[in-house]
Amino acid sequence: MAQQESQVMSLPLPPSQYINLFSEENIRRNRAPRPPPPIPDGYSMFGIQYNNEEMIRSLESQNIKRLIPLHFDRRKELKKLNHSLFVNFLDLIDLLIQYPDSPRRTEKIDDLSLLFVHMHHLLNEFRPHQARETLRVMMETQKRQRVETTTRFEKHLERVCDIVNTAFSDLPEITDDDMSDSDIKMEVDSQDSSNNNKSDAVHQLDRIMCSVIDSME
Repeated sequence: MAQQESQVMSLPLPPSQYINLFSEENIRRNRAPRPPPPIPDGYSMFGIQYNNEEMIRSLESQNIKRLIPLHFDRRKELKKLNHSLFVNFLDLIDLLIQYPDSPRRTEKIDDLSLLFVHMHHLLNEFRPHQARETLRVMMETQKRQRVETTTRFEKHLERVCDIVNTAFSDLPEITDDDMSDSDIKMEVDSQDSSNNNKSDAVHQLDRIMCSVIDSME
């Protein structure tokens, strides 16, 4: 039997098949899938080999004919490629109208495909710059939010300090009459406590005398 070729899916599986594996029960029982280990050298994605060392594969590594120079201005080259796409598309329409069976039709389609590949490659080279700009915008947003939070906290702190100072200023002042009343109350309390101590001592003496008389009998 001929060896069956391994089929590669062009699209990933639906998200539900991954989400169902991370249910609460699986997480509680420690059955959820572990994160994938780091890739050492290269990996295959949808049948295409990728290398970790290079973020964006060069055109030569993909066996694609290079139409743009090695050192160039990306904006200018993108404009040139966009203009070339329009010109080749119009040429293809003319061929389809005048010579629909001409073999040049296939050549024009290949030229259009090559131009689209180059545009896609140039746009991918902007990805690191896009990532840096996105990170910069996120950090600026976080900084602005923290500054606003700090400003609001300082305003609330000032209001609380004003309320506390106002409450202290509204408290009544303690006069000499209040102090004398408190002293009298303290003296009365001390006298009551001394009287209680004396009565306790008298009762103790009575108990001692009663015990002495009982022993004499």
